[in-house]
Order: sequence, then C-alpha cells, then structure tokens
Amino acid sequence: MNGDKMHLINKIFNNETIRTVWDKQEEKYYVSVVDIVGVVSESNNPQIYWRVLKKRLKDEGNETVTKCNGLKLKAQDGKYRMTDVVDIEGMFRIIESIPSKNAEPVKLWLAKLGSERIDEIFDPSIASQRSIDLYRAKGFDEKWIAERIKVIQNRKELTDVWKDGGITEGKEYAILTNEIYHEWSGMTAGEYKKYKGLRKESLRDNMTRIEELLTDLGEEATKELAKKHKPKGLEENKKMARLGGHAAKSARDDLEKNLGESVITSLNNLNYQYLDEKEKIENK
Repeated sequence: MNGDKMHLINKIFNNETIRTVWDKQEEKYYVSVVDIVGVVSESNNPQIYWRVLKKRLKDEGNETVTKCNGLKLKAQDGKYRMTDVVDIEGMFRIIESIPSKNAEPVKLWLAKLGSERIDEIFDPSIASQRSIDLYRAKGFDEKWIAERIKVIQNRKELTDVWKDGGITEGKEYAILTNEIYHEWSGMTAGEYKKYKGLRKESLRDNMTRIEELLTDLGEEATKELAKKHKPKGLEENKKMARLGGHAAKSARDDLEKNLGESVITSLNNLNYQYLDEKEKIENK
C-alpha cells in the first residue's frame, strides 16, 4: 500500500468509529482490523483479542494475516500507534474466525462500503453527498462544509475564466495556482502541503480560517483581473495570477504586522501521520 496514494476516513458503524483507508492507487478500502474486531467480538480489550487471534490464524497458515499492512494511525488517546489494516475481502475472512452475533451486520456494512464507489459512477450526486458526509464525520461543522462546497464552485469559475484565456491543460492550471500561492505565501501549493505534513490530502481542508480567506482572496482577485484584462496564453495569465496573489500578500503583510506573528501555520486536520515524515520546510 503506497502512502502517497492513501486517504484515511473515519467511518461510523453503530456509533463506533472505524478507521478506514481509501487507497487511490489500488482503488479499494483498507480497514483497521482492531476496530472491526472490537465491534464484532465486543471484547473489553480489542488489542489483546486481535493479538491472540492473529497468532492463532498465523499458526493455522491463514494467508490473510500475512496480507495485513501496518499503518500508524491516531488512537483514542491522541497518540499514533502502528495498526494492522486489511482490505475488505481480508476483513471478511477475519470476521469468519470470530464467533459473534455481530458478524453479519458488520459484513453487510463492509459490503456497502465496498460498493459506494461503483454506485457513484452511475449517480454522481452520491459522490457529492458522500463528500458532505465525510466532512461531517471528520468533525467539520455545517457552516464550514457549506463554505467549502461554495469554494469548490468558486474554483470552477476561476478555471472557466482561465479556459477562456486559452488555458486547457491540467498542468497549466497547476502552474497558475502555484503562482497565486507562491506570491502570497512564499510557497508553491506542493511546498505548502509538505510544510503541513500532507501528501495527497487536500491543502484547503487543512488550512486555518485565515489561510482559507487569504487563498480565497488570491483566487478571487486573479479571476476578476483576468475577466478585466482578458489575458491570452500561459504567460499573460501568470501575470494576472501573480497580481491576484499579491493582493492576498498585501492583506497578509498588514495583518501580520498588527498581530506580530505569521498567519501561516503547519497545523493540519489529520488524525494520522506518515511513518517517514521527516522533512520540514522552513517556516516562511
């Protein structure tokens, strides 16, 4: 399982939090074994229960155990610990080894989890609702979620303006976005994500309110400037992007002058961390 391609989502089953990882490269879910074992077995100590069961399955030559991946996930006490995760098929096999009345409900829940992505292909509105539900599960309030959905629409309006200016390739959108970010934050979007300890996760989802507002200002200013001056091609649009980013930088500089501290922070909303996360970008 490639750490660069995974995204952790807290799923809820009967009010119990199940740590679930979506692997973008393999396009399938991995589930925290101890979380499911705890629900199925109703053990007072799921960690010990899984340790004993894991040894028994290993002694029996069960291949599912060898397919478990280790991932450092955030526990209930806030500390990060190595946790076994396995795909849904493997989780089914583990559940079969646990005598419990909860086995069938959990299996049905896992089956539904695996079918979500297929359903979204036929009805894209399901994906939109799932995004809202995921934000709720992560703890974002309704106001934040509504604003986040609006920002997504605003971003679409910006890319439409860029398209009118002859920007059609994805890499060109990324270049223009980096121009905005670098102008006001001193970092490209990629550097900003790295500074916050992110990989594939959304940068916007991990910003403070001030960081969000400055990003909004940079993109909105860029959109209005492009609508006014009608730039053509990448180079002319880069100039508009830098001007838009500069508007956000001016606001940032003025605010920081009065606050006496930087408004750019390494804080994020992740409830897990990568095992090889060692590099940090100097605070800009």
